[in-house]
Formats: sequence, structure tokens, C-alpha cells
Amino acid sequence: MPSVDPVALTAQLVRCASVTPANEGALEVLEELLTQAGFDCAWADRGGIRNLFARWGNKGNTRSFGFNGHTDVVPIGDAADWSMPPFGAEIKDGIMYGRGTTDMKSGVAAFAAAAVDFVRDTPPDGSIVIAITGDEEGDAIDGTTALLEHMEKNGERMDVCLVGEPTCPDVMGQMIKIGRRGSMTAWIKVVGTQGHSAYPHRANNPLPAMMRLMDRLASHELDAGTEHFDPSTLAVVTVDTGNAATNVIPATCSGTVNIRFNDTHSGESLTQWLEGKVTKIRSEFGVEVAMNIKVSGESFITPPGALSTLVANAVAAETGVTPELSTTGGTSDARFVKAHCPVVEFGLVGQSMHQVDEHVKVEHIHQLKAIYSRILKDYFA
Repeated sequence: MPSVDPVALTAQLVRCASVTPANEGALEVLEELLTQAGFDCAWADRGGIRNLFARWGNKGNTRSFGFNGHTDVVPIGDAADWSMPPFGAEIKDGIMYGRGTTDMKSGVAAFAAAAVDFVRDTPPDGSIVIAITGDEEGDAIDGTTALLEHMEKNGERMDVCLVGEPTCPDVMGQMIKIGRRGSMTAWIKVVGTQGHSAYPHRANNPLPAMMRLMDRLASHELDAGTEHFDPSTLAVVTVDTGNAATNVIPATCSGTVNIRFNDTHSGESLTQWLEGKVTKIRSEFGVEVAMNIKVSGESFITPPGALSTLVANAVAAETGVTPELSTTGGTSDARFVKAHCPVVEFGLVGQSMHQVDEHVKVEHIHQLKAIYSRILKDYFA
């Protein structure tokens, strides 16, 4: 089997318009490649989501290195805003354009290509697992969690895992993610009494209650950060009444906050804090307040050690850059993998992800494959 060109493979994947939760043949491209390379492939589909599990080597091997990623992408927005076809994977001046080129079809192509070439040229004493989902950009309910459930049911495992998300802010090799902040959202609805704006004493305006609540939440310093995490943040993302009339005091007002939290907190502790603030507003303003909370993920960290050193050394060797160990950014599927085994993330420069004219430097795709190849070589040395 010839060496796998990660750029050509990226282009194949980008041309599959796999806007979450659609697959559009993306995972089948990978399944065919990996099967031809001697990987045992299985589908771990759930809830209408396509998920691919692949393993090279025996299930019971003493060492197993895993890669995790996703082939679903966010919507393109208005196609007319793109200067290049959003699913064309066209290359101009050494740059490939298309939705998913950065997040994260290049990463998937790079680790798949690295794994295929590695087992062909230097079959390791151990196993390589590749777990790829079509549900990371969406609700992430039936994606990597389904893959991990499939592994548990079938006696499969990874000893360590690398998630190939774009992690570098500006320069290739700049950053490895060794953890992520937790994420939660609270939807709040304040119910008062509607009335005429000329007679506010005959109404109970929900807006002052909501404004006071949002001010208290946004003004509160959650913490000052910890050893490996920046300070937690709370953002007010919307406040709305749907009221277009200037002579009417509305009956209801809705607002939403998003919290990104470090290991000082948990979803449960922050839920209790929010409930305390809501209870006080009810009492002070005589309004009804309903709140729904979703915790998308708890904060986690893989302490610096053997895995982060392995990846950092490979990155430095291939790029000449010593990567920072970081926990910044949003959430990723590493939040699910961390319950299975130690996990870190390393991938491309992420500046254009989710943007119009998303793109990747072709040289960076080759470089990423080389990094992943070195990681495998060093892990199984």
C-alpha cells in the first residue's frame, strides 16, 4: 500500500458536505482506507449518527495508542459570502479552502495517514485505535460517548489518547491542550405582571429583576484562576422581552448566561450558586423566576507527565517550537475521553475555524502528519 497523502485525503473529506449531523460519506472514505491497511473497523452508530471505530493489532495488546476526532462540520452560512467553494477543497497559493479544512478534517486525515503508514512500515508491538464521530459540532450526545460505550461493551481500550483538534492560536506547534474548562448554560425566565407603562405601580415589571440578576451574576468574580487554569468566566449572552411596544410593561423577560469554569468549581456547585441568586431575586422583587441549566462538561486536566512530554517532544522536533501546555478555549470531545484514559489534544492553527473561507496551509497538513508519525514512533519505541 503506497504512502497516504494527507492533503489528498483531506480534500476527499472536505468534499463530503458533512454538516452536522450529516455524514455524506466522510466516514466511509476513512473506513475504506483503514480496512485496506489492515485495521478492524466497526460502526458504533447511535441516534442516527455515524461513528467509526478502527483498531490495528490485537484487542488484548499491552499497549494501545488512540486517536480521536470528528468529520462533522458547522454550517457554511451564506455560500455567497465565500470566495471559494465551501466544499470544493480548492488549493490556491499553497492554501486549501473549505468547511472543515481546519476543524478538523485535516487533523483526521493527518492521524489516519500517519497510522496507516506507521503500521505498514514499522508494525508496532501493540495496537492503534482510531475513533471518529459525526457528532461533535452538534449536541455531542451520540458521538464519542457512543464510541466509548461501544469500546466498553466489546472489551476495547486505549491506554492514552490524542484528540486532533486545532489547538495552536497563531503558530504551528504553539500549544497542546492538557485539559479544558467546564461549560454550562443557564436559561432564565422572569415572570411579572403586564401593565401600562404610564401606570407602573399597577404592574410588576420583570425587567428590573432580570437586570439586577444579570448584573450580580456578571459582576461576580468566580475565582482568580488555578495552577493550570485561567479564571472562570460568566458571559451574559442574551436578554429579551419580545416587546416592541413602548407603552406596555411586559409580563416576561428571558435571559441566558454561559459559564466556562475551572477546577475550582463543578457544575453542581455553580448550579447551587445560581439558584441562590435566583432565590434572592424572587424575594426582593416579588416575581416568579424559572431556570433551566445544562452542564455540557466538567473541567478536567491530564496532569503534565509522560503523555504531554511525548507529544511536546514530537512537536518540538518537527516544528522547532516548544509548545505551551494549556487548558484554554472551549470544549472538545476530550471531556468524554478523559474518563477512559489520559488524553491530550494537539492539532493545527485554528484561526479560521468556523469562519467564512475556512482554510489550512497545505504545508501544515504534511507537518501535522509528520508530528503524529513521530508520536507513534516514540510511543512504541
